[in-house]
Amino acid sequence: MKRANLFLAAALGVSALGTAVVLPAAPTLAQGTTQRIATTKVDVATVATGHRSSKIVGAKVVNDQNDTVGTVDDLIISPRDSVPYAILSVGGFLGVGDRLVAIPYSALQITDDKIELPGGNKDALKNQPAFHYAKS
Repeated sequence: MKRANLFLAAALGVSALGTAVVLPAAPTLAQGTTQRIATTKVDVATVATGHRSSKIVGAKVVNDQNDTVGTVDDLIISPRDSVPYAILSVGGFLGVGDRLVAIPYSALQITDDKIELPGGNKDALKNQPAFHYAKS
């Protein structure tokens, strides 16, 4: 019986610790004042059906005719307006001579089996302004 109580106490302690870690602490601003952090309820079931960046980055992008027009090099969220962009690698061969271009993520049609850029073609993408990563 004592062993069961000890086990229950340990489980409750871990649970309490998990709660303490999950809840965000209010940052201290100045001598005893704090700022509250707003939270938003998220429908996790809907989010779980979304597209994982780990499955998108590195995937080939095709056009309406199923011709490969590039690959997804990265996904970036604009700091100004929080709009997501897909960085595509176009042209080149095995990463040599390729060009990076940014397109709005919303321009892509993503299904379980492919990523499509309707109306996309290599020449039009190569003529887009080159994208260069900002130096950190």
